[in-house]
Amino acid sequence: MNKKLFSLICAVSCSFIWGTAFVAQDMGMDYIGPYTFAASRLLLGFLALLPFFFIFEYKKVKRDRSSFKVLAIYWFLIGFTLAAGNALQQISLLYTDVANSAVFTVLYVVIVPVLSYFFFSKKIHRSVWPSVLLCLIGGLFLSELNNIRVRFGDTLVIIGAFFWAFHIILISKFLKIFNYPITIATFQCLTASIISFIPAFTFEYISFQVLLMESKELLYAGVLSSGLAFMLQVYGQQNLSPAPVAIIFSMEGVFGSIAAWLILDQFLNEFKIFGIIIILFAVIFSQLAPLYDKRKYGRD
Repeated sequence: MNKKLFSLICAVSCSFIWGTAFVAQDMGMDYIGPYTFAASRLLLGFLALLPFFFIFEYKKVKRDRSSFKVLAIYWFLIGFTLAAGNALQQISLLYTDVANSAVFTVLYVVIVPVLSYFFFSKKIHRSVWPSVLLCLIGGLFLSELNNIRVRFGDTLVIIGAFFWAFHIILISKFLKIFNYPITIATFQCLTASIISFIPAFTFEYISFQVLLMESKELLYAGVLSSGLAFMLQVYGQQNLSPAPVAIIFSMEGVFGSIAAWLILDQFLNEFKIFGIIIILFAVIFSQLAPLYDKRKYGRD
């Protein structure tokens, strides 16, 4: 099979799993709280990735001489942003529907260059600013402005999107000094799980029997979305350029909305559909415009 075609299949499959996992997240809180679900999911993701770590990177990491202090700092920051993003996303599903949570999460694609500009003085393409404006307009159509409960849920997802954006930036910086993606993915899940279990044990009741009642949802969100999907993400990025991959991954919002419509009967009216289209257009535009400039003018 052609390498690019294989990577494309992996990227689309990853986006599909991420998107449909929102349904599992929404259905998985009948008997457990959001912190418990997020923590358990991340722990399952760690266990799912652990065999790949031992098969592909354990021996290489063992020979590595990187500073343990630096690694520990990065792992804590990455684990914290992952835990916060997961928790806010999970809690939001108690107040808003899957479509809103899935689509607003995708905003991290546009937020990443903005944060890079303000916090790390990185030059960004001018297309980002109209994309941000379009995302705000799309958000107005997608959110139910007369429903305080929904607005609160949407706000949580948007705040979570900032944590996802910081998480992506930290991962890219970490990879420059510690280029072991499977190792990073494996132990970021462990770190995030430990952090997530703190509020879970503090505010929620946890028992193995109760967790078993949500086993299907936890396995899907943990093993597939947090475990397998990351492997697909790595293979998807191997032979495809970053901008097209980001666009493919942003389709998780579409997959999540469709899955919620089909499985949970969460109907999308014309305003919500229009809002989803605007936000996805903004995400795609923010990724394709810089590519067009490079090919036409040979500049960013």
